Amino acid sequence: MKKMKVGVAGAGAMGSGIAQVAASAGHDVVLMDTNQQVLDKAIKAITDSTKKLVDKNKIEKAEADGLLARITTATTVEGFSGCGLVIEAVVEKLEIKQELFREIEKHIDSQAILATNTSSLPVVSIANGCMHSERVIGIHFFNPAVLMPLVEIIPALTTHSSVLEEAQQLIRSWGKHTVVAKDTPGFIVNRVARPFYGEAIKIYEEGIASTSTIDWAMKEFGGFRMGPFELMDFIGNDVNYSVSETVWKQLFYDPRYKPSLTQKRLSEAGMLGKKSGKGYYDYTPGAVLPAPDKNEVLGKYIFERILAMLINEAADALYLNIATRDDIDTAMTKGVNYPMGLLGWADTFGIGKVIEILDGLDADYRDGRYRTSLLLRKMKSEVRKFY
Repeated sequence: MKKMKVGVAGAGAMGSGIAQVAASAGHDVVLMDTNQQVLDKAIKAITDSTKKLVDKNKIEKAEADGLLARITTATTVEGFSGCGLVIEAVVEKLEIKQELFREIEKHIDSQAILATNTSSLPVVSIANGCMHSERVIGIHFFNPAVLMPLVEIIPALTTHSSVLEEAQQLIRSWGKHTVVAKDTPGFIVNRVARPFYGEAIKIYEEGIASTSTIDWAMKEFGGFRMGPFELMDFIGNDVNYSVSETVWKQLFYDPRYKPSLTQKRLSEAGMLGKKSGKGYYDYTPGAVLPAPDKNEVLGKYIFERILAMLINEAADALYLNIATRDDIDTAMTKGVNYPMGLLGWADTFGIGKVIEILDGLDADYRDGRYRTSLLLRKMKSEVRKFY
């Protein structure tokens, strides 16, 4: 069967990565950006990426050459003519995405799929105004798209069921794991993962522990590959704060998702993390990272407090039908490299222990941040487990 032509709008790190993934799967790809310099940089990045794969004997040179030959570039949306799928990966501004889709629709067939790679904006709002909103869907890759195995598929209220099925089959054929999420703020990963960052910052702000101690605790006792402050600096404090603020606002200022003033100030100061040289840590040449306080009692307290918040979010996502049990756990292990799925972790950690931690914090703070998911309380009373 002839592979469809794929368009990618936006040639930044995410867009170029998606283009490489699609071309690697054998599709002819049109990578579009209005800035020719950005396009040139993207093609160089893809070329360098494929060369590394050849050098590591992961692909043959002929395969790399074929991949690159399948990618063409364009500076206008007219280049998407003939595409069966167009994925946008432009700036996270609703009006920009809406206008882009309206322009793309003028140049593609009515049966072609329009996909957004948004990480936090409502898919239904992006589809609003399209002539064929039934063919608009969320296809959310994780950065770097070439390496990360997870893709969230998000149908809007207006998305036709056949589009969901086709999108799932297509992305799976690209070698990715897909999970289906309801069109709610943050979808699965960016909603469920919020406490990993937010609760860590709160512990730091209150002077309970330093950033390095919190990072050490989550790696030492939780088995996470990176601590929350290391990860925020890697992602970029501007990006991480923006997602936190968006989820909080879209969930009607729910205190459980309240973003941090500390991170807002870092973002405003340009202390974005590794990409700027400074964030929670100093990455300038010769800088020495602070040593953690390896106090076992303190470390376990930090880990258990953050884990309880994460499990609570995962349980609420299941209770609110945002995704299935298996898709929630797959999303967290494949999308952000958690050592275990959070619902499975709840079974081994103990649902009763999660409730005890949250109720203790709720009694102290009384601000709604630590309210326990109704599902956890029901499961405790019925002596049930997730698996």
